[in-house]
Amino acid sequence: MFWPMLAIALGFLGIAVLGILGIRVFVEAQRLGRQVARTTELINDAAEELEQSAARLARTGEALR
Repeated sequence: MFWPMLAIALGFLGIAVLGILGIRVFVEAQRLGRQVARTTELINDAAEELEQSAARLARTGEALR
């Protein structure tokens, strides 16, 4: 009777560990998603600023001609 009870306890423990690891993976994936979204916004802002700077530089270059 000992071995079946031990097998059931170990099985439950294994499922609990997998559940905890699954929750941790889910939380980290959400955090990574938020970080990627924030970085994407920063890259888009930098691209817009670069585009505006390039346009100003082009206007300045044409004005010098």
